[in-house]
Amino acid sequence: MFHIALFEPQIAPNTGNIIRLAANNGCQLHLIEPLGFSFDEKKVRRAGLDYHDLAKIKMHKNFTEFSQYMAGKRIFACTTKGTRAHTEVNYQADDVLLFGAETHGLSEQAMNSVVPEQRIKIPMMDNNRSLNLSNSVAIISYEAWRQLGFAGAN
Repeated sequence: MFHIALFEPQIAPNTGNIIRLAANNGCQLHLIEPLGFSFDEKKVRRAGLDYHDLAKIKMHKNFTEFSQYMAGKRIFACTTKGTRAHTEVNYQADDVLLFGAETHGLSEQAMNSVVPEQRIKIPMMDNNRSLNLSNSVAIISYEAWRQLGFAGAN
């Protein structure tokens, strides 16, 4: 399966929703600190419902630690500044889908660590800022999983 990584997520309910999504599509979830909330916060548990224990979650102290952990894997920066649509990628097992924080996106360091061809976006109407983070993760991760034949699904 592939990996979902959240760079400095700020909104607890979004992260809770993504925990639930990761449990249901079988991907590994990576949270890159600092977080904008306490991971034990009630809002995270409530949004994740009883899926928190089913999700595979790895915490990383910072982006450098995350990058070292992911060395050798293809990382796709999922950003409104992407150079191509998320549907133009041929996803592979073990790919990493990296999403920026709700309030400030990816840092310059994070963005520059991903080659332009691997900076992807969700097509949207002109003059709109972005989609909700948990919606974006769902759209892109389910396209990647679809391309992998929904491996492991019933």
